[in-house]
Amino acid sequence: MAFCTKCGNEIPEDAEFCPYCGIPIEKQGPIQTPLPSASTSIVERIIRAARLDSTLYDEVETDETATLQALFIVIIASVSSGLGSAISVAMLGVNLSIILASLVSGLILSLVGWLIWSFITYIIGTKIFGGIATYGELLRTIGFSDAPGILLIFSFIPFLGGLISFVIGVWGLFAMAIAVRQALDFSTIKAILTCIVGFIAYMAFELIIFFLI
Repeated sequence: MAFCTKCGNEIPEDAEFCPYCGIPIEKQGPIQTPLPSASTSIVERIIRAARLDSTLYDEVETDETATLQALFIVIIASVSSGLGSAISVAMLGVNLSIILASLVSGLILSLVGWLIWSFITYIIGTKIFGGIATYGELLRTIGFSDAPGILLIFSFIPFLGGLISFVIGVWGLFAMAIAVRQALDFSTIKAILTCIVGFIAYMAFELIIFFLI
């Protein structure tokens, strides 16, 4: 399949002139269908998100197809964290059924938390701090900010587990701030304030749910 270099329309392979704009094909030559950008690879995107590459967050903000990738990252990060903890407690002889139940409940809480946290940051970022974004854009960028959490699977390592968890936690906070900043198109200070106010609102929400239950 070939495309005209001038108007971009598809042209027959044996055509001498573009049927749409009339440019001679033998003079300019057709261009081939562009290959998909490597940046759409979820593995590369995870690496870029973990490297705190701000252009990655700009990229997934506008790419609606990246929502499923964001969901996948949230799931993998939750499972990795759960497995790291599961291995730790398994070494202590905890019952396997309890471990599996914790993994499932942790995954559900992570997914629900992702949806709620994204909505809270969307409301606070747009209504209070004047950012410009949609809920979907926050959902995607915040989902990708979970990328460092994939390494929490190593939190079971004796003596180093606590340090690993701490480092990844701080790493995740930086990723979150960048994700919020890029999605809402405002300053780093406003992004940090959005996260702080959002965290307070999120904790208040959890307390309300706790007392209602």
